[in-house]
Amino acid sequence: MTTAPAPERLPIDHPASERPHPDSDRREHIAAAAERAFVRHGFHAATMQQVAEEAGMSAGNLYRYYPSKEALVEGICFLDQRERGGAFHALARSDNLLATLEAMLRENVFDKPRHKTVLFLEITAEAARNPRIADMIRANDVEVIEGLAGLVEVAKAGGQAAPALDAHFAARLMFTYVGGLFRRRALDENFDVEAEVAMTTALMLALFAGAISPARPPETT
Repeated sequence: MTTAPAPERLPIDHPASERPHPDSDRREHIAAAAERAFVRHGFHAATMQQVAEEAGMSAGNLYRYYPSKEALVEGICFLDQRERGGAFHALARSDNLLATLEAMLRENVFDKPRHKTVLFLEITAEAARNPRIADMIRANDVEVIEGLAGLVEVAKAGGQAAPALDAHFAARLMFTYVGGLFRRRALDENFDVEAEVAMTTALMLALFAGAISPARPPETT
């Protein structure tokens, strides 16, 4: 399996939300409708006609904006990237990065509508069958990790994280942990938001304090 090349790290002072996009309102409306259709019917089974019906338009008009389900995934990823760019921008300017991060995790993970987390699983499952979608997901993942690593460096420079903290290790740990939360949020009927917030906060505090670090390889004799 090939890995998409790592994109350049987005400049934190220029969030993705500031980048123009043609027909953005219409595209956002369609992408939101596609999310609902994918959750209702399953990504693999959902048809472009069902997406068009959810968006309240004809299939022909839908194809003017998005010619395929893969293009719809690109649109959803674009919206996610723009939202994430704004979040990273706010985090980078925060005087209390950990408190701001906790608030954003609550808003974007713990309080996220359940269909958003189900969609995450649907698209991830489709990526195992569709190489083009797999490439999109890998590129998106790389961008998220690089953005998180940049935030850790900002935290270190501002005295909000241990100087010796490995930024990429911290970014990968946060990325993997939050991915697990998304899966559990989608599937666990007994998901306890407050308990998970407390656990996540404790993990982030320990991580930024330098109490969690990569394991050293076992010594050989």
